[in-house]
Amino acid sequence: MLVIWTDEALENLWEIETFIGRDNPQKAGSFVNHLIEQGESIAHNPHMGRMVPEISNPDIRELIIKKYRIVYRVHEEEIEILTVFEGHKLLRTEELETES
Repeated sequence: MLVIWTDEALENLWEIETFIGRDNPQKAGSFVNHLIEQGESIAHNPHMGRMVPEISNPDIRELIIKKYRIVYRVHEEEIEILTVFEGHKLLRTEELETES
C-alpha cells in the first residue's frame, strides 16, 4: 500500500528537526528519519495503529513514537499521513483537512 505524507505532516517533521537540531543536529536528523521509517512501516499493516481517541473513526489511526503522534487516514489503496505532533497535545480537527 502506498504511503502519502501531507504537506502538514512534512512541515511538522521539518519543525521537529529544527527544534531538536538547536541542541543536537545529528540526533535531529536521525530521529526524524526514524519517524519517517515508522510512518512508512504502516504500509504493510495499515490498522496497526490505534484509533485516535479524540475521533471515533476507525479509518483515522495513530502511531505513538517516543513522545510524538503520527496520525494517518487509511484509504482503500493508500495511507495518508495527516500530521505529526507532540503526544501531550490534542489533535486539531483542521489537521484532518486534506485536498484529496
